[in-house]
Amino acid sequence: MARPKTMPDRDVLAAALKVMHEKGPEALTFASLATACGLSGSTLVQRFRNKEELARAALLFAWDDLDAKTETAIAAAPKTPQGAVDILVALSGDYGGIEAYAEGLLMLREDFRDPRLRARGSAWGGVISAAITACFASTPGTPDNIGMLMASQWQGCLLWWGFDPKGPIEAHVRRSLEAFVAAVLPGE
Repeated sequence: MARPKTMPDRDVLAAALKVMHEKGPEALTFASLATACGLSGSTLVQRFRNKEELARAALLFAWDDLDAKTETAIAAAPKTPQGAVDILVALSGDYGGIEAYAEGLLMLREDFRDPRLRARGSAWGGVISAAITACFASTPGTPDNIGMLMASQWQGCLLWWGFDPKGPIEAHVRRSLEAFVAAVLPGE
């Protein structure tokens, strides 16, 4: 079968992310991506110039996807403390099992290494924090920084689940965040 001559960036970047998730970020090369997507290595070099730009483009594509999922989760959630839990539980479903979660941490390492990717993470954190804060807007006694506190609790509970991955991650996140809300706002 002949190689395709063209392929949308979205499909190429999805294939690049798949390589990175399955084999680690270092496994992404023009040759490995050519095998994964069917385009020639030279076509990929023309499109992305070098391995660093290719990896950055793939990770920015992943951030675009997370931004879209975040918007959807925020739009679907009621503006209540339970809605804040629902947002974070919805965003936890993509982690899958422990192996996928562990590979995701390797991807996060790549985000930390690149200033542009760190900026995307910081901006996303601001969106999450603001959305959570909005869910508590009509709840008296809420700490001013509830959005970042709860987002931090969420990330921590994901890490702890990684050490003892019993049961679905969504159930673990829901239990942990509901306990957090009860501790922060007794009577909720």
